[in-house]
Amino acid sequence: MKEIDVPDKKWQNPTYLILGSGSIGFAVAKELRELDKDLIIVDKDSQKVETLREDAYQAIAGDISDPEVYKQLNLKELTGILVLSSDNEANKKALKIIPTLGINDAYCVARASDAINLQEMEALGADLVLMPSRLVAKSLARSLGRAEVVHRGNKLSQWFKDMSGNALAIVVHDNPDPDAISSALALQKIADSFDVKSSILYHGDIGHQENKAFVNLLGIDLNRMEEHSLSDFSDIAMVDCAVPGANNMLSPGMHLGIVLDHHPLGDAEIDADFVDIRPNVGASATILTKYLQELNIEIEQVLATALLYGIRTDTLDFKRNTDSADLSAAAYLYPLADHDILDQLERPSMSIETLDILGEAILNRQVIGSYLLSNVGIIRDRDALPQAADYLLSLEGISTSIVFGVSEDRIFISGRSNDIRVNLGEVLRRAFGEDIAGGHSNAAGAQIPLGVFSDIKDRQTLLRLVNEAVVKKFLNAVGVDENTE
Repeated sequence: MKEIDVPDKKWQNPTYLILGSGSIGFAVAKELRELDKDLIIVDKDSQKVETLREDAYQAIAGDISDPEVYKQLNLKELTGILVLSSDNEANKKALKIIPTLGINDAYCVARASDAINLQEMEALGADLVLMPSRLVAKSLARSLGRAEVVHRGNKLSQWFKDMSGNALAIVVHDNPDPDAISSALALQKIADSFDVKSSILYHGDIGHQENKAFVNLLGIDLNRMEEHSLSDFSDIAMVDCAVPGANNMLSPGMHLGIVLDHHPLGDAEIDADFVDIRPNVGASATILTKYLQELNIEIEQVLATALLYGIRTDTLDFKRNTDSADLSAAAYLYPLADHDILDQLERPSMSIETLDILGEAILNRQVIGSYLLSNVGIIRDRDALPQAADYLLSLEGISTSIVFGVSEDRIFISGRSNDIRVNLGEVLRRAFGEDIAGGHSNAAGAQIPLGVFSDIKDRQTLLRLVNEAVVKKFLNAVGVDENTE
């Protein structure tokens, strides 16, 4: 048998066996030694092994692909085997030898240079296979992401410093939801910290019973946009919406100070000093939470409760459009929030009109393939539409639900989808127009001016024509024949 250069017997009962002492193997060995772990390093470079021994590492010279190397080592107490050489073939040969050593309960980590070798090493039994290039890329991406967050925070901070002593209008979309309201409340907190006076302005109604409870229980101060003149403010910020004139009362194309949103922008262009639109995150409240953290602004209980509720509602309790940023923001807010109020918000009473609309949605449903469309008629509370769409999506065989109704001057549409082949926001934009429709892949909506339909006085005729137009445009957008069973 070939004689292996084995160190003193006291070194032969390691907790970890490191195969290969290149830059990665040595770095791991150094970390493990700092944790006071017993380890032996095997490397074919005898000079490198001698250097390791001079530095008091337990190391032997040998080829990790040679079964004889392992026979003179006592590996009974082994917890982990780290196959970290830069030679893919040697690593794979070592992985073939490891099962013959009688230490099947040891955790095995291997190093691969590419995806093909990664798959081969996984097939050979490695519990974890690392690709250094991928790890470096991920680490760099995280560092760049952090740098981007710092840059954005500094830029927003400078914008508010320049605004100090002035007044800011914080505009949310029509009929705002908890995500929009809580995000506006957070931006107001940031403005206050820079001595900028601000007012949260909205148009429409806060009709959804949960949204009413949200505003009332938290005592949030909102102002109707019609009761204020924008000329009273030095600048304007838009939160949870990005395009002036689209689902808000601002003039199309006007210049803005700040735009913070998480909805996809599409082809629309905006003119603003500071823009942060992140379609990858599930809620605008997540974006604002991150700014509060970055600017070291204290988040009191009411604001924490509002932001946490905003994130939870817009992500459907982290089941829709959820990013890791949403989870980390929620984890940060959770211990700061008032959970008694959150419990109350989750159990509001249902209004009679919401119940009526839900009934109409069920009664008037049209099922075409896996698509369900329902015209609920004349509505006063548009916030009941998404509730009805959510409910109808749970019906057997339905992958996409579209619920729509008519107000005095508009057709309101709300859609939900769990079909991964359908990007509902894109479908509605394609069907009804970029400026009046949009949303995410599984939750979207539209507000269509009645136009020529507004001259029709007969209610039944109006509803029939609206129904025909909406259904036809939607089905054309998804490429489905209306006669499909």
